[in-house]
Amino acid sequence: MSQACTRSTDSTPREIGDAKRSWLIRRGLLLESGPQRKLALAGFVNQFGTAAFLATVPLYALRVIHLSIGQVGLGLGTAAVVGLIAGIPVGHLADRRGPREIFLVTLLVQALSMTSLLFAHSFWAFVLAVTVTDLAGSSGGAARGPMIRRFGGDEVPKFRSYLRSVAMLAGTFGAMAAGAAVQIDTDTAYRVLILGNALTFLGSAAVLVGLPKLAPLPSPREEGRWIALKDRPYVMFVVLDGIMWIQSEVLSYALPLWIVLHTDAPRWFVGLAIAVNTVMVVLLQIRTSRGIKGGTVAGRAIRRAGLAFLIGMAVIAMASGVPGWVAVTIMIVGVAIHTVGSLWHAAGSLELRFRLAPAHAQGQYSGVFGMGMGLCYVVSPSLLGLLCVTWGTPGWLLMGGIFVASGVAMPYVIQWAGRSRELADSAG
Repeated sequence: MSQACTRSTDSTPREIGDAKRSWLIRRGLLLESGPQRKLALAGFVNQFGTAAFLATVPLYALRVIHLSIGQVGLGLGTAAVVGLIAGIPVGHLADRRGPREIFLVTLLVQALSMTSLLFAHSFWAFVLAVTVTDLAGSSGGAARGPMIRRFGGDEVPKFRSYLRSVAMLAGTFGAMAAGAAVQIDTDTAYRVLILGNALTFLGSAAVLVGLPKLAPLPSPREEGRWIALKDRPYVMFVVLDGIMWIQSEVLSYALPLWIVLHTDAPRWFVGLAIAVNTVMVVLLQIRTSRGIKGGTVAGRAIRRAGLAFLIGMAVIAMASGVPGWVAVTIMIVGVAIHTVGSLWHAAGSLELRFRLAPAHAQGQYSGVFGMGMGLCYVVSPSLLGLLCVTWGTPGWLLMGGIFVASGVAMPYVIQWAGRSRELADSAG
């Protein structure tokens, strides 16, 4: 037998498997077939529909239901606030009954409530539909947390970062679909988009049915029911981290208003700025998360993020009062620096979210974490509108200073948490 034939038959199973894997899997752009890929696919479908819906629901309420601007704002605000209350109890239910089954129920509820929006012809019908959708959405987020933790195994930070990249990509496509509906600007276009969002919930559920069932983990008998709310270090982490998550609204809310109202940059730069942010997150989030393991490292990453936010926002503030092309150049630099901060913050935040929570109560702790993020999105428009848009440069610097203060405080909170539980690298 020839030497060449001998080499081909001596290949190890691992080498053969690597050769068969697609380029996308080898490059980390696609996960191996299994629970992680299914969870990521379900998240992509869900986020695609949600992003398209969020971008068009105000116009749907105005054009199709014929509500006033004040009624639309009140309805969406009420739904957002009420939706915060469901995460903790439903997360606790997921811990005790199994997260997959609870998550599936929340997706079906969202499909029904979204479909009901097609038949809403009054303010109260609109409020009921969007409130139930938000309640089920926050409940689903709490149930999804334990699934991420347990299916992620030893690589939860990497897996969660991959999910964030997928969500960003899906959000971009969803925004494009919303843009098409807005361009057509007919009742039918908006209704098709609402129905499409309802179908994405069913699509996500269909994917998740194939996931293996996760049995509840045993909990200490002496432990109370609402342990997450009594865990003061974790609650403080959620407060500080919620403040830090306001950074995600800086580029999507404050920057577009700043560009239009305070700079000479062309309005198309709004889309370019968001594109720069999205591409950087999709390409770099997984790589950034690789070294973020352990409480101390995560705390330092969040501390660095606070400083990056201050620098990036200070640069963006410099774009006011300069020629258009100069403003564009300045803001691209500011957006890039801010995005680097968001990569560090997301990696540290997602590491701590799971590391600080006991394995048997991931759902309940995810509910508390989700409440912190939810409050951030409730207060962000008013806070950023006042500081960055109304106050101008001093407001941008003040908001950046708030990020720095929160980032500096985070390692001390982690040390506090490390004294009450086992935390790898918590005392470093």
